[in-house]
Amino acid sequence: MIPHPSSRLVQRRPATEPAFVRWILISIAVLFLALFLVVPLVAVFAQAFSKGIGYYLHTLANPATLSAIKLTCIAAGISVPLNCVFGVAAAWAIAKFDFPGKNFLITLIDLPFCVSPVIAGFIFILVFGAQGWFGPWLLNHGIHIIFAVPGIVLATIFVTFPFVARELTPLMQSQGRTEEEAARTLGASGWQTFWRVTLPNIKWGLLYGVILCNARAMGEFGAVSAIGGHQDSTNTMTLYVQALYENYDLTGAFAVASVLTFVAVLTIVLKAWVERKGTPLDNKTTSA
Repeated sequence: MIPHPSSRLVQRRPATEPAFVRWILISIAVLFLALFLVVPLVAVFAQAFSKGIGYYLHTLANPATLSAIKLTCIAAGISVPLNCVFGVAAAWAIAKFDFPGKNFLITLIDLPFCVSPVIAGFIFILVFGAQGWFGPWLLNHGIHIIFAVPGIVLATIFVTFPFVARELTPLMQSQGRTEEEAARTLGASGWQTFWRVTLPNIKWGLLYGVILCNARAMGEFGAVSAIGGHQDSTNTMTLYVQALYENYDLTGAFAVASVLTFVAVLTIVLKAWVERKGTPLDNKTTSA
């Protein structure tokens, strides 16, 4: 009797390449990372400390620098929680329910990936500027959005809102609706189902999306450059780096840039940690 193919253990020889091919591929990868990642990181910190630790600390303690750091933190501190709430709600709606316009909602979520950030900034100017759709009404009521902090926050929210939703949607789709339906059958309310079933299952994907969202919020340049007007009161860290560079304070520009670089490195570390705990697309994040 011939055993069924599924009952036999098929041993396959792993695909291998000649040693010189493997070394060439590894060398290319290492060289690429060294040229485009390691060397720029070293150059940023080397230039930042080129005039000594004293000048570095003096630049960071400058009121203009502190103002730029504060505005960046405000923009990220507002946009990340809002996008977190939106991302969870949008992913939950897309993954758990069928409704008219579902594909259109998915397309809208991807919109910031398709539109240049500079164009997004100009769109906000056309809508909220003095000559825009709502500009006259806003001016009559003393509300300033363009070339002000609210405009910076709006631009940051726009460019970052896809990240959480895009991380959670495939994760929640892969998990299905079984556990939520079982919880509702057992008498759990909607909020109880969310807090005790849905949220524990998506916690690592949610954290992953929040990390990426915060990194983009702090490093955004194009949209905030268009809507901020290059004023001292609307300079985020990225805009302030440009201002220092244009004023020929290269060491100061790299000193501020080193803070953003540190945030980027910290983001990579956190991203790797989250991936080890449970990748966003791994269904094993659900409780076994």
